[in-house]
Amino acid sequence: MQSGALSLYDRIWAVIPVYNNAATVIEVAQGCRAELPHVLVVDDGSTDGDIAGMFRGTDIVVVRHDINLGKGKAILTALATVREKGGEIMITVDADGQHHPSDIRKFLPVLAEDPTAIVIGARDMDSPNVPSSSRFGMGFSDFWLRLETGVRMTDTQSGFRAYPVKLLSELVFDSGRYDFEVEVLARAAWAGLAIKSIGVEVTYPEKGKRISHFRPFLDNLRLTHRHVLLVLRRLNPWPHRQLVVRESDEFRVFFRHPVRFWRHLLLEHATPAELGMAAAVGVFLATLPLVSLHTVVILYVATRFKLNRLMAVSIQNLCMPPVVPFLCVELGYFMRHGEWLMAMTRETWIYQAPQRVWEWFLGSLIAAPILAIVTGVLVWAIVNLIKKCRPEEGLHH
Repeated sequence: MQSGALSLYDRIWAVIPVYNNAATVIEVAQGCRAELPHVLVVDDGSTDGDIAGMFRGTDIVVVRHDINLGKGKAILTALATVREKGGEIMITVDADGQHHPSDIRKFLPVLAEDPTAIVIGARDMDSPNVPSSSRFGMGFSDFWLRLETGVRMTDTQSGFRAYPVKLLSELVFDSGRYDFEVEVLARAAWAGLAIKSIGVEVTYPEKGKRISHFRPFLDNLRLTHRHVLLVLRRLNPWPHRQLVVRESDEFRVFFRHPVRFWRHLLLEHATPAELGMAAAVGVFLATLPLVSLHTVVILYVATRFKLNRLMAVSIQNLCMPPVVPFLCVELGYFMRHGEWLMAMTRETWIYQAPQRVWEWFLGSLIAAPILAIVTGVLVWAIVNLIKKCRPEEGLHH
């Protein structure tokens, strides 16, 4: 173990939130105790056994919620408890046995290098018995958090994580259940904390033998709601409070080396998927009736979501008048009247201009998402093809 990791060792706590996992929590806690001197179990209202009684006579600390409040609330209770006891970092481990406590030692060198970082234990999803729903959920969550924060994260649904206690205590959270683990990453990234990943092993029991308290409909609805709120906050220009200030020299480069800046602007976020997303956003916004404001709005949104701004702004030319606005007006007119607008007169297009703008908006609600998806997929496919045909001149990230 490195000297930096040794100096942190006594100030790291393993935290195990548990709800009705009495059959596995003892083994998990003992495994964590073999790796760290401090272990805290948060009983979130379990009804399948006396969790505190299981650890009586040991040095493992147990706190209990009288009723089930949710995993997020259990983590926040652990945060307050660990801080009160002088801990500086807590590593959360799920109580169901899917994580290997021996992997805790993989966190220590990363934490010694940057104790202000959140470190995610990215699970090996090629392990046996991993449900396809877990693979999909991981990719879905990774995508949305990338959009909401501009930070590329791996396995954002993993509960095996290291948190800096003091910094996390200074953040404010709205969620208290499974969606907490999404919100905490977004708010931490906005506050300037680094989000790092390490590879860990995972064990999933055979289908039918694993105890899971995830309710697919309700919890997915809650996660979707949380992502919507995070996206809206991302669009809000009000700045976030910075807990960790990390130097950014983008504007300094612009003034000192404008050619280098524009080259960077072209290549930033330039994987095929990122360019496809930038193109989709550019076309979506360019289809809306944002008269004279398209470029400004596209630049703002692309900057907020850290998309490739040059792609997003350039692709809007596909939606220039007259074709796309005319198509939207026709769709909107049909939605209002059940027939197409056939009269191309001064009366219909000049004197009734406010009605045409309204119909442009209505029609864009259909045309914008369709055109955005088609354009995004085409750009993604073309960039992929170019990279395969000319790998030596591929785009750099």
